[in-house]
Amino acid sequence: MKSIQTSLEDISYLLRIPQRKPYGTMEGNVKKALKIAKDEKDSILASIPADLKETGSTLYASLIDGKGGLQALLQCIKDQDPDRVSVGLASSLDTIAELELLQAPGLSFLLPQPYLKYPRLTGRGTVEFTIEKVDGSTFSPEAGGEPKKNAKIQVVIDGFSAPLTAGNFVKLVVDGAYNGAKLSFTDQAVLTDNGLDKNSGYSVPLEIMPSGQFEPLYRTTLRWRIASSSTIRLRAVAMAHSEVSEDFSAPYQFFFYLYDKRNAGLGGLSFDEGQFSIHNHRESLFSQIKSGDIIQSAKLVEGQDRLILPYEN
Repeated sequence: MKSIQTSLEDISYLLRIPQRKPYGTMEGNVKKALKIAKDEKDSILASIPADLKETGSTLYASLIDGKGGLQALLQCIKDQDPDRVSVGLASSLDTIAELELLQAPGLSFLLPQPYLKYPRLTGRGTVEFTIEKVDGSTFSPEAGGEPKKNAKIQVVIDGFSAPLTAGNFVKLVVDGAYNGAKLSFTDQAVLTDNGLDKNSGYSVPLEIMPSGQFEPLYRTTLRWRIASSSTIRLRAVAMAHSEVSEDFSAPYQFFFYLYDKRNAGLGGLSFDEGQFSIHNHRESLFSQIKSGDIIQSAKLVEGQDRLILPYEN
């Protein structure tokens, strides 16, 4: 699934190229993803628990031939319609995220004993944010839609890669801590406020899963591990650093990373905070967020059963 996702995520950057967009390259990316999905059908479905096989099969069929699937995305690219490509791409990535949610329940590694005092997410979950504009303006619609004062953003929370960071974040969402949070917009991120005036969460150890590793690294930034590579996805969500120690994440403040190859460091990496989530939304949606806009609500729509709180140990 990762290789399919990576191939599709590259299209997001290609869509941002003005004027003559490289539709031929986009078509090649989708065809590559489609071939992998078809060739690996058996292994994709085999990784889904038996009681979820039917749901997985339906999602797989939707990914291949559904209205928002890869075949439909391929046609949008052939029609050279960037708006439809953007919508179709988001739909395909959403389906991939749903398939990943069905796979591999539980963690494949043991957490260090001292870290069991923190909330943790033992798998994946989904959080939906409703963003509200406060200056009376509206969000531009997707193809065929109407301008709206609010926009919804769904993010997949990855407890497999960062169980402590994800657990703290999900607990904050469940507790309603982000409802009403103010946002700030910069060239590379959309950030929440620092939460100093709120009952914030846990300052958990910095938690990073380098590419090729089977368990996260703790209290170690990637700049001190040059030999290790890490893939920061184009649509990453991460916690800010703690103001007290760079070895820990902030207990409350997080940001949506706005990937831009022009500003990225070596290998495309431009921050060393621990990534715990991804989103599949258009960059143009985030560019419409202004400093002062708020998170009207944040709710956990999937994954409550995977959240383990300290008192349950």
